[in-house]
Amino acid sequence: MNKIILLGRLTKDPEVRYTGTGKVVCQFTLAVDRPFANQDGQREADFIPVVIWGKQAETCGNSLTKGQRVLVEGRLQIRSYDGKDGNKHWVTEVIADRFEFIERKADAASYPRTGAAGATSAPAQGGFNNGSFGSEVPFDENIPF
Repeated sequence: MNKIILLGRLTKDPEVRYTGTGKVVCQFTLAVDRPFANQDGQREADFIPVVIWGKQAETCGNSLTKGQRVLVEGRLQIRSYDGKDGNKHWVTEVIADRFEFIERKADAASYPRTGAAGATSAPAQGGFNNGSFGSEVPFDENIPF
């Protein structure tokens, strides 16, 4: 089985193209935080290229912007091609089947961009505690089940 799920931030606005046959394709790179800090206490990130096709590609191109968090589900693809220099080149990318918005554009615009290699360690903006889903309910440690 070849399945991958990523949660990350776009490193730049997505690029939308149309093939010669009229199919739409969208490409972007996700910065995905590693689950640990380096020796300096900084969080590092992996920068993973993502490709998505069809109607979802149009939606990505029209709706996603740099810095916005997105959840991507798809498969890992490794392909090769012969470059103009005569050498064989390898490309590793995620071919997305679907994606989900994790935050609004306004929340992504206010996200601080600090840290090593463009990675960030601040908590996400928006979500359930931003007031749009009601008030925060305190945790009750005496749950009867």
